Amino acid sequence: MEIVRCQPTIGAEIRGLDLSRPLPQADFAAVYGALLEHKVIFFRDQQMTVEQQIALGEQFGPLETNPFRPQGEGKPELQIVHVDKDNPVLSTDVWHADLTFRTKPTKFTILRCVEMPAYGGDTVWADMCAAYDGLSDALREFVTGLGAVHDFKNFRILYKGDPLRLQQMEDAFPNPTHPVVITHPETKRRVLFVNRQFTLRIVGLADDESRNLLEILYAQTSVPEYQFRLQWQPGTVAIWDNRSCQHYAVNDYYPHTRHMERVAVAGDAEPSFDAAAQPTGPYASINRVHAFEGLC
Repeated sequence: MEIVRCQPTIGAEIRGLDLSRPLPQADFAAVYGALLEHKVIFFRDQQMTVEQQIALGEQFGPLETNPFRPQGEGKPELQIVHVDKDNPVLSTDVWHADLTFRTKPTKFTILRCVEMPAYGGDTVWADMCAAYDGLSDALREFVTGLGAVHDFKNFRILYKGDPLRLQQMEDAFPNPTHPVVITHPETKRRVLFVNRQFTLRIVGLADDESRNLLEILYAQTSVPEYQFRLQWQPGTVAIWDNRSCQHYAVNDYYPHTRHMERVAVAGDAEPSFDAAAQPTGPYASINRVHAFEGLC
């Protein structure tokens, strides 16, 4: 097995493993460690069935279902992400971590590429640990300790004209409040945990203050130094840690077909912040050094 770093703090390719078979304990431990360190890992040329993808996901923990997305027939834990000329993108081209409108958001996502257009359809991830570290000292101090309300706001359009069903979904998924800055439960890194897709507002601020501050925080996903971009191929499998990164599916291939199949590991803890926590080990960081002070 070989782990190849793609960017300084996020993204790594893992070579030499066959994901269609259960990973031996030593290999799984190495993959899990790489996932925590690199936040996004990917594997090329994987020939897998749906059942094998589900089995892979179950090695990482119990799988969740997504109430807002099409599911595999007889396999509620499988999400079909199919886009073509008659079924365009809904909202995956907005920066987000998966399902933060849940009290316990998604832990890991495992996405397998089945069909891709000849070009386009990449996915971009942003390292939200690096995003937190990159804020000024004053802004880090201000946002740490704040809370933000999350909502399934992009999916509300699915219930346009059906207020009863919308009310049922609101009852099933009441708005949680998560810390703006969380402590990663395993690495103990600090993570900027607001996203444009699901975050509504910051608690305790006036509406305009909340909007303006959120725009500053959302903008951190667009910093190139924090990003990793994957060009998919059929047979590529990516796994990412929603507790430490966000992603954006590039919407540049309509009307061509892009077919992906997804399973996700259910969250096992509510996001929280621990002021006393220290990182469990050394980690890569980004130093944006310029030849002359004040150029950027």
